[in-house]
Amino acid sequence: MEQEICRTAWVARSLKDTARLAEKLASFAAPGTVIALDGDLGAGKTTFSQHFAAALGVRGIVNSPTFTIIKEYQGETLPFYHMDVYRLSLEEADELGLDDYFYGSGVTVVEWASLIPELLPPDRLELWIKSDGDGARKMEMTGRGYPYCDWVRAWDRMGAAEDEHQQG
Repeated sequence: MEQEICRTAWVARSLKDTARLAEKLASFAAPGTVIALDGDLGAGKTTFSQHFAAALGVRGIVNSPTFTIIKEYQGETLPFYHMDVYRLSLEEADELGLDDYFYGSGVTVVEWASLIPELLPPDRLELWIKSDGDGARKMEMTGRGYPYCDWVRAWDRMGAAEDEHQQG
């Protein structure tokens, strides 16, 4: 059977909007959740990750794991694994045993995930963040397989309704 792929795009006009997206996605999270996060330097990947972690109930500071590669946190109900693979080759990333995280009991966010596509689980949520220079961020979501297509469809329903409410 062919994998279902669903896409949507949305503009976060403020940090509050980014937080709203992160909170909604965190509400869907379950053991084995994988979010592949990409965007230019300074686009807001770590900011999204911080809001996502907070929504999972992670206490304290969540910062970029640029030099440590993987940081592990305990949320209220799920562990949160925050990865940054920017400085790794594909071979180095493969040696880290990422499958233990991807298929484990926690939730994983991988910054710069497009650098290791061969190592990512086939079912995942891909989130590309693009800065428009005015403080707004274009969020492009791709749900690959179950349950991520359902997440994209739910966001489309919720995000569109919220946008209409804000404009009205």
